[in-house]
Amino acid sequence: MEIKVRVNGVDHKAEAQQIKGVLWVHYQGRTFTVDNSSGRKSRKGGGAGGSSDQIAAPMPGKVTKILLKVGDKVAAGQAVLVMEAMKMEYTLKSEIAGEIESISGAAGEQVALGKVLVKIKASAE
Repeated sequence: MEIKVRVNGVDHKAEAQQIKGVLWVHYQGRTFTVDNSSGRKSRKGGGAGGSSDQIAAPMPGKVTKILLKVGDKVAAGQAVLVMEAMKMEYTLKSEIAGEIESISGAAGEQVALGKVLVKIKASAE
């Protein structure tokens, strides 16, 4: 479903879906969740929270493009793969700089919510 979110007095359109009591809101390549049972809010960047070394599916959908391969260097914020869900494309990005350690999905594959798609070995900086 499409929703309107007001941030600092400015309205923005975002895609949202409710799955098992959790509201998932997708906006500009980012995923935000609100747990309806606790009201707890969190941000899931590219499907993974915080400075995660993993990129997980933020919702059930289909992997449409894998932009990097195992061994490639990746920068924080760099696009790694593209998913399609709810008739929208979502670009999943790395939270950290490093090297692609493994890829667990393939283009055209249907994936479940939370499936780890990419693991990243952090740069030793």
